[in-house]
Amino acid sequence: MRSVEEEGFEKPTEVQEKAIPLVLAGRDVIAGSATGSGKTLVFGSGIIQHSEKGRGIQALVLTPTRELAVQITDALRKFSKHKPLEIAVVYGGISINPQILRLRKADVVVGTPGRLLDHIGRRTIDLSNVKILVLDEADRMLDMGFIDDVKQIIRQCPEKRQTLLFSATISDDIVDLARRYMKNPAKVSAESYVDPRKLTQFYYDVPDNLKFSLLVHLLKHEKSGLVMVFCNSRRNTDFVANNLRLAGIDALATHGGLSQDQRNKTMKRFNSEHVCVLVCTDVAARGLDIKGVSHIYNYDIPSESKQYIHRIGRTARAGKEGKAISILS
Repeated sequence: MRSVEEEGFEKPTEVQEKAIPLVLAGRDVIAGSATGSGKTLVFGSGIIQHSEKGRGIQALVLTPTRELAVQITDALRKFSKHKPLEIAVVYGGISINPQILRLRKADVVVGTPGRLLDHIGRRTIDLSNVKILVLDEADRMLDMGFIDDVKQIIRQCPEKRQTLLFSATISDDIVDLARRYMKNPAKVSAESYVDPRKLTQFYYDVPDNLKFSLLVHLLKHEKSGLVMVFCNSRRNTDFVANNLRLAGIDALATHGGLSQDQRNKTMKRFNSEHVCVLVCTDVAARGLDIKGVSHIYNYDIPSESKQYIHRIGRTARAGKEGKAISILS
């Protein structure tokens, strides 16, 4: 609790208030909660309370993206600073050898499915002591095609364990996963984190050749904080970001075609508010917990309704006003 207070937490979010007592009591939990709802503290409280140094890997957190894995690891290290746990993060795109060394001493592991399976195949990770398994952003892991990988990793963990599943949406696949691998889970929902009363949605219908001009006009005339502009492709993301800069708007792009180092630098600049406009794809934005987003722009309309919900749910959070603006053509 001292670490939490030192990080400036005062009032718990809805999902924290509902789920933390269940987690600390050892229950399996399914929590309907989006990125930014405070769920890291929910599962972190159980991990930190029930893990001890030097007893092998006692907690495993599965997450869909490298960025989210790093964010979770940083948060767990802050929450556990008064308890000397070794927390290792593993993900692809970088050398595996340093990860192997860290895994030998790890008490808690956070990782993406692909790289975790790689370690399992190499026998460089031992999951036989896992007491807490966390499936974070489970819906996104399934959307990204990780379902078989996730199941294979779950089967490597002891049957006697606590399983915590977090998902913005509870689909039939999520229900099936819970039925197979969880024991009488308590269900918690926290839909009110994004307040629909604080969210205003606008739609502009313009010819395709005027879309970009309209975006520039809105960005220059709307009073805003941090802004996210969503595109459906890497090519469009680069096009929009490059041309916004030519129009005098300080914008950065992030997408899966960039190296991990480039993406980290981009997010550092955006989070520090040195740049106020982030142009991104859905995949690159997954798992990014960005506070203070006042405006969401759909430069391209997503193909699925749940993608639209994920996008606009990044604003109007924690009692703040937010706008979602879609440019139709």
